[in-house]
Amino acid sequence: MFDRPDTGEKALLVHPLNQGEPETDSINELWQLAVSAGADPVLVVTTRRQTPDPRYFIGKGKLDELIAAVREHHIELVLFNHSLSPSQERNLEKELKVRVVDRTGLVLDIFAQRASSFEGKLQVELAQLRHASTRLVRGWTHLERQKGGIGLRGPGETQLETDKRLIAQRIRQIQKKLERVDQQRNQGRSARKKADLMVVSLVGYTNAGKSTLFNRLTGAAVYAADQLFATLDPTLRKVELPQNQSIILADTVGFIRELPHELVAAFRSTLSEAVESGLLLHVVDASDERIEETISEVEQVLAEIGADSVPQIQIFNKIDRITDGCPPHLERDKDGKIRRIWLSSQTGEGFDLLEQALLETLKTGTFRHKIHLPATLGNIRARLYQVGRIIAENEDGEGGWEMEVEIPVRESGILKQAGLHQSSAPA
Repeated sequence: MFDRPDTGEKALLVHPLNQGEPETDSINELWQLAVSAGADPVLVVTTRRQTPDPRYFIGKGKLDELIAAVREHHIELVLFNHSLSPSQERNLEKELKVRVVDRTGLVLDIFAQRASSFEGKLQVELAQLRHASTRLVRGWTHLERQKGGIGLRGPGETQLETDKRLIAQRIRQIQKKLERVDQQRNQGRSARKKADLMVVSLVGYTNAGKSTLFNRLTGAAVYAADQLFATLDPTLRKVELPQNQSIILADTVGFIRELPHELVAAFRSTLSEAVESGLLLHVVDASDERIEETISEVEQVLAEIGADSVPQIQIFNKIDRITDGCPPHLERDKDGKIRRIWLSSQTGEGFDLLEQALLETLKTGTFRHKIHLPATLGNIRARLYQVGRIIAENEDGEGGWEMEVEIPVRESGILKQAGLHQSSAPA
């Protein structure tokens, strides 16, 4: 077996090109992912192929090219910008004599480095274990394999079975711990809903400037840097707005193109902050040449986690980096609602427009409530009919009502004043 260095890994990047895709597209992101993981990328090799080779993913000619490049540049690590099957990874490592990591493994490694909270570490470990469970065979190729028949069962098969059982046990333990963490998170959401505080979540492509925007709005000191996945764990802070209004602002993990499904599944509870929000601020790097593609990637992940129906305002950030110059301004749709704001979280230009948009949302936004209204509160029922929309109403048999109503955020105080305990969600 070959040695596996821990640090200072000189990396060769392999980028499979899609049909019609220019060679420069997404290579920069692969390079940034490699640097974020701590690798030292020295060379990029691109390849075009209609269908992946079942043994090596790439063709024999391209494999020979990689072997020569590994020897010439003393490469210690080969990173593929695509998912590889366990057998493809094993076959490539056997030929290249260096470690091979696919896109999913690379992103998981970065997440493992950046997770700092208890929940974040559990989620990353869960994703890693699920990914590793399909690749156990790679670590035991030096052991004798089972041939079949009495007396021919080698130690390698026993070790594999032991590892699979231990991983399955650890996955169950992590899932139970995450369930408890999720219960605590739901209790926090319930408390915020009872206080009639709307949650506004920052979402967007990684490195779009979400954390810098979060820090400027909240005065917090969340780590922000010009790198992919600078922050991983979600952070929530109360933001005081003009006119004695306030919201809860949530900073969530950034997205990338083709976010591995293991991570989407593992971070579903974290990303659920976005699903439960009353408003999404979709932060976009206005200076990004691939702006439409990155917006599409974020929308795809939001749809996957069920947050595509949450009201959204696009924040075109980093206008200070636009060479042609772009003054801060906002754009409205045909109904007069603010849909896009151009600003700079670095300089603060346009933040007055963002505050204006948040205040408008608080005044015009609606929440859906499920409540039990006793017979003594008929005046509250009449008021709800005046200011809101009654979605469902059933008599409780004692003169009261079980109601589901949709009312403006500004009118939520009606329920609070009446001492009602309601469960609510953004409409």
